[in-house]
Amino acid sequence: MTVFLNGSFLPLEQAKVSPLDRGFLFGDGIYEVIPSYRGVPFLLDAHLERLRRSLSEIRLPDPMGEAGWREMLERLLALNPGGDRGIYLQVTRGAAPRDHAFPIATEATVFAMVNPIQTPRLEMMEQGVGAILLPDERWGRCDIKAVTLLANVLARQTAFEQGAVEAILLRAGRLTEGAASNVFVVKGGVVRTPPLDRGILPGVTRRFVLDLLEGLSRPVFEEAVSESDLRTADEIWLTSSTKEILAVTRLDGQPVGSGRPGPVWRETLGLYQRAKNESLGAVAREGSDD
Repeated sequence: MTVFLNGSFLPLEQAKVSPLDRGFLFGDGIYEVIPSYRGVPFLLDAHLERLRRSLSEIRLPDPMGEAGWREMLERLLALNPGGDRGIYLQVTRGAAPRDHAFPIATEATVFAMVNPIQTPRLEMMEQGVGAILLPDERWGRCDIKAVTLLANVLARQTAFEQGAVEAILLRAGRLTEGAASNVFVVKGGVVRTPPLDRGILPGVTRRFVLDLLEGLSRPVFEEAVSESDLRTADEIWLTSSTKEILAVTRLDGQPVGSGRPGPVWRETLGLYQRAKNESLGAVAREGSDD
């Protein structure tokens, strides 16, 4: 695998970061994950916009700029040919003597790599997945895609140990999101997802799904979702950039709705796949015209 580190493309085994890097010492950095299909990044504009927002929120100047990010990603994908890929980007404040206050002058550490996208198995898509409810014990700025993910890791591990694929998180009795996903609920054909605030990541796939549903004129609302709403939902979905839209059919070991992926999920997933293929085709055609 060829990775990008601080201006150079090199084998992963040769990529080295200082132990004084603030990402290592403090988790002082942000990240982004961008899916790429057939060599074409999907929803790239939205991902780069969120990357810039995360950098701004932690007061870290953009080290690459719009053109720099796009050029680097294009070359990284070319150097790692193959099937569908998930691009991982990480930017930290760089290496400096250990002190909580920002260093006066330091260069950001920029790292990028690609990994195969683990497409959900056919069985998983046909039967849905299990999830558990846990209290949301993360920090208060989950709207920043920060590398400080220990609370998410512990929640996801708890889910794994209970035979589930995701932990759905509650704060003060209300849904925030999953440990690594946004969450939608469906009741009586109406789709709901929590409104964005500082406790919820503005998911790119979340926004894309909302736009698709609104284009269908299907009732969809960004509003508070309670624990009771989750436990009595007809359908629950998880959305993320690499898992797309997954149906939750078991919550804390109990069936969600019929216990099978529901009709609104099926409709939405079909619409998502069509829109994705149209978008990727349009980008590919634009590239061939350059």
